[in-house]
Amino acid sequence: MSAGFEKADTSSETDGISADADLQTALFDVVCDSLSAAFIIYDKNDHLIFASRQTLEFFPLPPEMLKPGTRLRDFLGAVYDTGIRQQYDVKQRGSLSREDWLSQKIASHWRERFESVERHGADSWVRFAKRRLPGGYGVTIISDISEDKKREEQWRSDLERVQLTEDILDNLPFPLFVKDRNLTYVAVNLAFCEKYQTSADEVLGRKSADLFSDEIAKRFEESDRHVLETGEMSISRQRQISRDGIERDIVSRKHRIGKPGRYFLVSTMQDLPRDGADLEEFGRASAITTSSHQSYRRAYVPMPSAVERREPAAMEAIVPENFSGRKVLVVTADLAAETAALRTLSKYGFESCSVRGEDEEERFLEIATSSGISLDLLIIDNQMGMRCLELAEQYGIPSLVMDGFQIANELTFQIARHFNRNSRNSGTGADTDWEISISDDVVGLQVLVAEDNDINQIVFSQILEGLGYRHMIAATGDEAVRLWAEHRPQIVLMDISLPGFNGFEAARLIRQMEEAGGATRTPIIGVLTQAFERDRAECVKAGMDDVIMKPVSPDMLEAIFQKHLMDEAVRAAAVAGSRHA
Repeated sequence: MSAGFEKADTSSETDGISADADLQTALFDVVCDSLSAAFIIYDKNDHLIFASRQTLEFFPLPPEMLKPGTRLRDFLGAVYDTGIRQQYDVKQRGSLSREDWLSQKIASHWRERFESVERHGADSWVRFAKRRLPGGYGVTIISDISEDKKREEQWRSDLERVQLTEDILDNLPFPLFVKDRNLTYVAVNLAFCEKYQTSADEVLGRKSADLFSDEIAKRFEESDRHVLETGEMSISRQRQISRDGIERDIVSRKHRIGKPGRYFLVSTMQDLPRDGADLEEFGRASAITTSSHQSYRRAYVPMPSAVERREPAAMEAIVPENFSGRKVLVVTADLAAETAALRTLSKYGFESCSVRGEDEEERFLEIATSSGISLDLLIIDNQMGMRCLELAEQYGIPSLVMDGFQIANELTFQIARHFNRNSRNSGTGADTDWEISISDDVVGLQVLVAEDNDINQIVFSQILEGLGYRHMIAATGDEAVRLWAEHRPQIVLMDISLPGFNGFEAARLIRQMEEAGGATRTPIIGVLTQAFERDRAECVKAGMDDVIMKPVSPDMLEAIFQKHLMDEAVRAAAVAGSRHA
């Protein structure tokens, strides 16, 4: 009897130890997973105590090599046999033999601290951090630093490109400067500084009024704003008297570069070699201005686009009386944007006013609510604090977030888009007493965004509207699949963490529906918040074509659209050509 009890007790104890070991292993795996790293722990005899399953993501090893009790030498030998080290080892001139490589690696494991970075692929870098503890236990942490390396290389490339650009500009024989949309100098070359006997530090961050007389600054600002607003090139011929008293004929050319909401003004100045007829550009000018005393002539020349111009996402026509009585609050500290916005809103019959900050906005909304006044829209400058947007959500008021340039120059279009969207969403109802018409030639959805975060939805909307793409936003994976089936967009931006179907499941469903119905393949771009290799791999398995990282930017989206939408256009043209043939 007692022997039986002793045997039972021993069995129970063994089961408990086994369960504890399994729990520890599971906990270690969870920690490794959260850190996106692999852990290998070995004792003073160099036998493995624990190796996380993430190790297999770095080395294509047989799973049994991770079992406790495996010799470290055997584990490293299996790593050598995968061929990774021989293919990408660029530090050694000659290839090390297997025994020499193993000896070198084991020696590094016995150092108190040792770190190294190895390249394991064309675009894959791995960091090894090794520690030998006082008790003889060793720990190796393996992490993927590919994204850090890529960013480092991109940063270095950008730095070289900036340096090259500065060298090119400084070696130009004529003055050149660049202004931002607020007409502030953001770049000048060496010839400009020499012409005006100044330095770049004294010019950058300032405006024409800080550097020139009021009359000249006003003339510069008039042409600067015209170029930024219309995209026409400004060509100006004027006579200047230099510091040495010599009169010269100067030709100035101003161009607009960049994208909507992010325009810059580039201006060059060159001496005319001799007096003569007007410049060729004057013959193509849309308007010519001549000063009363013939000190200068200026023309504005329409610039042909190098690529086909994309019309705005929806060609709304606004009828002023439609908006009579609607109430709008503008939140901005930019006086110029505020003035332009109130003038535009008044033109179309809105009842509008403005506040300069979040405290003023909060007091205004409190008073309006207590007085029974209902606001139809908040227009918020993106330079204001996040609190301004939170107040709009708190009081349940629709809001548009725009930068100062958009508020001053694109407000009509943005308001039309907002009310037009609300009209479509609400169907027939209280809002149908007014009408915004949409031209028949603007059809088809270009971009479907699957994103559940409210703030990210606003960011996507503002960027896509600024770039001129027709888009819709789905807040769940189920809705993304439904909207794809209904509208067949040209491209899908798919957040991977969505309620309902997650991004991976939604992408798989779309691919299955394409295959079943014989539909054209829609590019699906995974949107990731962290650069985990397993998420990238899962995106590929789910049928996605590419991935981008949050936070997104206009340049990032434009690049991905050009890459995938241009490919689709080429394929479509090829198919059409083959059919005609």
